[in-house]
Amino acid sequence: MKTYVKLAAAALALSAAILASVNPAAADPTFPDKCKGDMPMGSQPMPVGGQGSNSGQGPMADLTDYQQASLEAMMSMNQKMMQGMMKDDPDVSFICGLIAHHLGAIDMAKVELEHGDNEEAKATAQKVIDDQTKEVERLTEWVDEEVKE
Repeated sequence: MKTYVKLAAAALALSAAILASVNPAAADPTFPDKCKGDMPMGSQPMPVGGQGSNSGQGPMADLTDYQQASLEAMMSMNQKMMQGMMKDDPDVSFICGLIAHHLGAIDMAKVELEHGDNEEAKATAQKVIDDQTKEVERLTEWVDEEVKE
């Protein structure tokens, strides 16, 4: 079990490093700029193992497509949540973290729609996308109105 946990952690770190190398503005246009910020030293994930997204080396080599997509969605969410939680105002920190959390749910639901076979699970995924998209829009309006930078 310890080996699995270490492998999963390494895979998450590699996914985050790959995502961080992409232009953030192009990668997540729905995460408000007012929620973005610098994360403290030590919280930025470091690459582990092979180069590239799934080069056949390192901890991600044995992951299925859906596992890799799910890990990437979770790491993107976690990175955004950490950025949001670094805000000085507790209300802004909460709302920005919640937006990131909802965006993560949307990304994970998209993985289910692309890779899943069960119609009930896929219907649930679509409902998550629909509901959380509305919530992200509502919370983003709050950020636009309330956060002064």
